[in-house]
Amino acid sequence: MITIASIIVFLAFYTLYYTSKRAVLSYDLGFEKWMKDNPKQTKRAGLALLLIAYAFWLYTKSLGCGTLMFFIQLMTIGSLIVILAPLKKVNHKVVYVLFLIAALIELYYN
Repeated sequence: MITIASIIVFLAFYTLYYTSKRAVLSYDLGFEKWMKDNPKQTKRAGLALLLIAYAFWLYTKSLGCGTLMFFIQLMTIGSLIVILAPLKKVNHKVVYVLFLIAALIELYYN
């Protein structure tokens, strides 16, 4: 469940990152071009994904712990996206592998 929340936080921050006017963006994938052409819908989708991820954290943990973990995760994933996206180190293969490893570790230790 935590891995699912992590994926949703990543997608939410990534969509909100692509609505920025100051960020250096690359449009390699089709949905990135759609995000550039439709900034209002992208912002709404990003905020909805953030709310869904927060709800996952609240369902998994309590109110205080879930809120704290959500903001820690948001800051960590957000800073990694801001640092690594302009260097083009964030692609779909790397994201799949990282979240697959996280899911396996979560399943193994639970």
